[in-house]
Amino acid sequence: MTTGQPETGKARPTPAGSDAESRPAPASASGAPAQPARSSDTRSDASPAETDSAAAAPVVDSTAAKDGVPATDGVSGKNGVPGKNGVPGKNDKSGKSGRDGKDSTGGTPATDGMGNNTPATGSADSNGGADSNGGKGSEDGKGGTPAKDGTPAKGGKESEDAESSASPEDSKNSPTQGAAAEARPPTTRWWRWTGKGRRAGKTDGDAKTDGAATPVVADRWEAFASAPEPQPSVFTRAGRAVGRFLIHEWTLASLCSLVLAVLMTWPTLRYPRYTLPQDYWDPSLQAWQMAWSGHILLADPARLWQSNTFFPELWSFAFSDTLLGYAPAGMLGSGPEDAVLRYNIMFVLAHALATLGAYALARQLGAGRIGGAVAGVSYAYAPWLLAQAGHLHVISNGGIPLALAMLARGHGWSLRHGYRPERRHDGWVYGGWLVAAWQLSLGFGIGLPFAYFLAGAVLVAVVLFYVRRLRTRRAVPFGRRLFVADVLGGFFFASVGLLMAYPFFKVTELHPYAERTIDDISIFSPPASGFVTAPAESRIWGGLHEGARAALPWHPEMTLLPGFVLYALALGGLFFSVWRLRHRLLLLAGVLVTMAFAMGTRFFDGTVTYVPLFEHVPGWSALRTPGRLMLWTTLLLGLLAAGAVTALTDRVRELTAQRIPSWPGPWLRMATLLPLLLVTVEGLNTTPHPVVPTQPAAMRSAQGPLLVLPSDQSLDQHVMLWSTSGFPDVVNGGSGFTPRQLDDVRRVSQSFPDQTSVDYLRTLGVRTVVLLRGQVVGTPWEITIDTPVESLGISRQDVGDAVVYRL
Repeated sequence: MTTGQPETGKARPTPAGSDAESRPAPASASGAPAQPARSSDTRSDASPAETDSAAAAPVVDSTAAKDGVPATDGVSGKNGVPGKNGVPGKNDKSGKSGRDGKDSTGGTPATDGMGNNTPATGSADSNGGADSNGGKGSEDGKGGTPAKDGTPAKGGKESEDAESSASPEDSKNSPTQGAAAEARPPTTRWWRWTGKGRRAGKTDGDAKTDGAATPVVADRWEAFASAPEPQPSVFTRAGRAVGRFLIHEWTLASLCSLVLAVLMTWPTLRYPRYTLPQDYWDPSLQAWQMAWSGHILLADPARLWQSNTFFPELWSFAFSDTLLGYAPAGMLGSGPEDAVLRYNIMFVLAHALATLGAYALARQLGAGRIGGAVAGVSYAYAPWLLAQAGHLHVISNGGIPLALAMLARGHGWSLRHGYRPERRHDGWVYGGWLVAAWQLSLGFGIGLPFAYFLAGAVLVAVVLFYVRRLRTRRAVPFGRRLFVADVLGGFFFASVGLLMAYPFFKVTELHPYAERTIDDISIFSPPASGFVTAPAESRIWGGLHEGARAALPWHPEMTLLPGFVLYALALGGLFFSVWRLRHRLLLLAGVLVTMAFAMGTRFFDGTVTYVPLFEHVPGWSALRTPGRLMLWTTLLLGLLAAGAVTALTDRVRELTAQRIPSWPGPWLRMATLLPLLLVTVEGLNTTPHPVVPTQPAAMRSAQGPLLVLPSDQSLDQHVMLWSTSGFPDVVNGGSGFTPRQLDDVRRVSQSFPDQTSVDYLRTLGVRTVVLLRGQVVGTPWEITIDTPVESLGISRQDVGDAVVYRL
């Protein structure tokens, strides 16, 4: 027969025969054995059967008295003589234990105050292990007798912080209980073997008998126990964190936007160092802009606005939109090839950011994932934007919806759920203002309307906030931190705008003829038919709309089709949407208003739309192409479409949850991707990617200031790109307007080399003239390129396919 240690389930062999009967039980220092078990000592979780069986069977003390004389009622008297009625003999004391956990000689259980036997704190347990509490054991006074109901004996001390390690079950499972255990009902034996309802097994540690440890036998039921949860390592936790990051919605949205941008702009990255999208004129200018800003901010930031082109003009970097926000990219690499590579990379990333920004805005306003994707793709790949592929400052519009999404998130506001103060977070507000300032730094052609929209939005939000407070007669929570974030963020945004506007005001002051007029605006104002006409670069509609484009005066800026699929989805969103009716009407009003402004002077001569802005709003007169306001129309149409698609996906989700069997569910859910697929297909393009003209060898070693001939608006943009090798000062330059001095240089140099042109160029400070042989066909230099120049006091040298004159 075996006995078990409580709660461990590990059995140990029970001594048999005379050895079991004669083996002395652990006793206290005075020879007092453990007190007998009582029915009240049974654990609270014991089963009724166990309690009844324990009460029915008499319990014999598990320990033998000293000198082999059995004790009466389980309590030994002095020197093994049993006391009367189970009362300890005179001067019988339990041993005291030290604080250091060493067990006392034969320490006996103390009384825990509830009538239960508790070993003296710090005494050795039944297996020889020292109690970890290290407290003092209970001490019986002379003739001390336990009181009823578990009250300690008079004159005795209670055990301080003692834990029970010798329960009534321990005494029942002792070696001398063999016969009593066999006589118990089967129910008790079953509970003892399974450990249910009472503690079975042996006490903690290895039992000692005569100083020897009893071997531990594995529990047969241990294999069925649940394994402990393993503690993950640092690498495991790091891997899980990375995994959660990779499957996060915004990680997947960013990756999908990037992959889609690569595919939709292909073959931009096929030969990224040698080709440019759309054409190689304006993209060459913008590639130079990024290269110059990155170079000069590292070399001499004070010269930022005094660029190396248009020599010797001042503030020449402000002659057109600067793409200053891409300056960090311009700090990487050098030379024309790196400038072209940089441009192509930023061209692709601009599409990705536009997709992600519009998706984030739609999601923040309350659209679903598919609805947000429709808004993002329709905004970034609208057919009308294909005609703007050569204008990176127009393509780089993703900061607009992204900043609006971050500001809305920080203020806890969405179109679908309204104002939720508990979702406010000033960090998003700071981020939104920073992104808005970065968008403004890319150029005023897109950034200026955005700045005025933000100013109007702030004004409307403040008015509505106080109107709501007055109407509800209670304080609407906003928060001091949020107010500070708005003030600081708005101040930073305004400061960036003013600092960037100052050079442009200086250019207007130095070159008054650079200002636009109403007649200039009329040239680029599109008619109403432009809203349904696609550019030639559209793969789906380009060929079909060739006749409609021919009727437009300047079709690159007048083909403003945002997509027929987008029109249809937005129209459906007016009747079936997750947005409230008033929000749908507001979005519709925004679409119509922005269309009217995009028509410029074609909408009732612009007297109530574009002309007042042109005459009274600072900086608006610099915007000569009203059609680019179609950007806002496209964004609002995308939000209307997102509301319709979200309502559709919600309805499909409800239907698939109710259908039994559910097999049509996946097909219905796949059908919700159809709007996204159609919007994507309508954005496919046939944008050409011409090879960039190779930099002449003479440009790599020529010393400035220099002039490259022939010179005109288009060829000078190539010269600007070639000057990225060392950035020598060059007279050439191309921008939105031509300075009069550059006009004079081009006119005088038609007769170069002659004395008049040489003297004039020397007056400007020009030291080198590079004449390109490949470009002189049909020009005056075709005859004079080989004319002797010794009489003019200048030198001439052939370098590759160019002639270099040193003045």
